[in-house]
Amino acid sequence: MSRVLALLVIAISANAQSYTATYDPASLPPTTEGDQAGTNQCGTGNNDTSMCQNLYINNIQDFCLWGPQTTAEIGAVEQIVVSYCTFPGRGTRLFHNGTIISAHFVETPDYIQITGTGHFEDINIAAGDAGGELDPHGADGAGNPHGGLVFTNRWTQGTSGLGQQIHEWTNFMSVREYCIRACKPGPNAAAYCQHIYDVTGCGWNMPADYGEGFTECKGDSGIPMGLYPQADGSTSTFHQGEGATPPAHPAPSTSACSTYQSSSLYAPTAFAAASASAAAATSGGVNTRSGTTAIPTATQAANSAGIVRPTFVSLGSAMPCLVATSLLGLFAAVSVLF
Repeated sequence: MSRVLALLVIAISANAQSYTATYDPASLPPTTEGDQAGTNQCGTGNNDTSMCQNLYINNIQDFCLWGPQTTAEIGAVEQIVVSYCTFPGRGTRLFHNGTIISAHFVETPDYIQITGTGHFEDINIAAGDAGGELDPHGADGAGNPHGGLVFTNRWTQGTSGLGQQIHEWTNFMSVREYCIRACKPGPNAAAYCQHIYDVTGCGWNMPADYGEGFTECKGDSGIPMGLYPQADGSTSTFHQGEGATPPAHPAPSTSACSTYQSSSLYAPTAFAAASASAAAATSGGVNTRSGTTAIPTATQAANSAGIVRPTFVSLGSAMPCLVATSLLGLFAAVSVLF
């Protein structure tokens, strides 16, 4: 990273909204912001009516996404969304079998992120919804959602062993595509988790792998969204709404990837009971749903039939991350990633 770009990244973080409250995931109050629709004191049970607003992003096996409480376009309900997770025991709602089609986890020096595709009608995103953005910096000064907390154990186990709160994060959700990034606490956090480009979508904010399969990789941080180094050594900053949107940055390089041919990364007990629509589309353990009408994402390849639940197979480490594997849903047996 050039010196000018590095200084600009630090300046963005210095000017970001600051936080004074930091919560331990093992000891949370009922709510953490005013006008909060849900709760942060979620217990350990899981059900389809949970109002838990704690989100966890630890690895490809253990992560959550934000979604509406009931069917809605996500941009209309950003302040009141709740968490849907792959891992049980934290009081959240759980993904239905077949909801997640692909997942690509990357850890860089500055952030962790997961990108991929899914059937997000299953988490109440309205059919045809081109999407919206969630972050801790809402227009009213509170988070979207109000009281939404994000935790990870990727960099530290924290005082309770359950990880640390992350103050800078961003999550884009549409009916078919998702991306979520949690930025490592430090001087670069706000720049790599910018929240001002909310209409530009996943591919522009988080250029990465949105294709088939399940991978976990190390990666370079790349250039923060909205910053464009110039030939003279200066850096141009794009402001949404001012002129044409510049191209997205290339996806940062990845290495030391583990590719999982099967989707059996999650225990059967992690699944919520299938909704009527999901049950109608599933027969004999094989998900027969396929994408049909106007899918409002850049990723089209992951909407065909054939989602099965085989046993876990790892193809090993140090493989290229952009590996095409068969379309996969969720998931037969618990497996440890490392």
